[in-house]
Amino acid sequence: MHRVLFVCLGNICRSPTAHGVFRQAVIDADLQDRFEIESAGTGDWHLGKAPDPRAQAQAAARGIDISDLRARAVFPEDFDDYDHILAMDAQNLADLKAMQPVGSRAKVSLFLDHLSGHEGESVPDPYYGGEEGFQTVYALVEATTESLLKQWGKA
Repeated sequence: MHRVLFVCLGNICRSPTAHGVFRQAVIDADLQDRFEIESAGTGDWHLGKAPDPRAQAQAAARGIDISDLRARAVFPEDFDDYDHILAMDAQNLADLKAMQPVGSRAKVSLFLDHLSGHEGESVPDPYYGGEEGFQTVYALVEATTESLLKQWGKA
């Protein structure tokens, strides 16, 4: 069982997109019994809110419904409850590492470190931009999801 937590700043754009795309890919591959998937934010401004309508629209255009997801903050216990905590950008990675309890089991890494050729890169935050930013996020998430499933789907 792989327990995966996707994390961005407010948990309304990038991490719920990753959550929804990864969830759908796991369903499509019939691997539901091998994954537990969640998303969260390092900030608490949007607690309980649905994903940004633009993120929902990008997912819906590809047949993925993320409207059921609700923003939540990262909790200290997440570092023991999840195997993999994937940060969408360098600042979220730094924040996660700063809040990670000593001795916790989660492997905290940058999301794009799992996509060949994009190691060390951040998924750009589309919140203050237009539709093209959400399209970019979706493309990066989709490619990284494929890479993660190849890596983890066999284990």
